[in-house]
Amino acid sequence: MNIKNRIDSGLRNDEQILFLVAEQAEKPQGIPAGKMITDSDNLSFVYLLEVEAGYEHLHLTQAVWPLMVDVLTTNLDPVLSWKDEIIPLPGFKDELTMLIFNIEGNDNYGEAFSSAVEQAFSSILQHME
Repeated sequence: MNIKNRIDSGLRNDEQILFLVAEQAEKPQGIPAGKMITDSDNLSFVYLLEVEAGYEHLHLTQAVWPLMVDVLTTNLDPVLSWKDEIIPLPGFKDELTMLIFNIEGNDNYGEAFSSAVEQAFSSILQHME
């Protein structure tokens, strides 16, 4: 699968958690849908952008999962950053929370993905039990 928008890096400042789109990549198209799915084959969470023909996918790889944990443990807003443009990601926190609790112990996502999620988000899963 050719992943057009692969998010492999990010940063945190005092106001936001920025997920960075590589500058050489095309500008992500669409309107933030407030929805997230998974791509267990590529060990990614996928934030959806609505476009006329359906959705454009933003693949959040394991490299940024620590920042995703920060989204869940802080009041900082998650945003997508491409060059000088900032795109808010509404629904990110709620969708991610729902997914990680659904994935926990659920090998329907594949054992490798489930295990990786349980390990990366263990502090969230333990805190909420």
